Amino acid sequence: MSDHSEMVYTTSDGMDYPAHERQYKNFIKIGLIAAGTVATIVILLAIFLG
Repeated sequence: MSDHSEMVYTTSDGMDYPAHERQYKNFIKIGLIAAGTVATIVILLAIFLG
């Protein structure tokens, strides 16, 4: 049978936390930029077509 013990992240190799946190911050930044862009487009549509 395979070993189903819990994984201990503090001792596991191959976990690149600085790269993970950097990617997460970039993801949040891109999400905020995209949301702002969509909001701007919707506001401009309301102004010019409303």
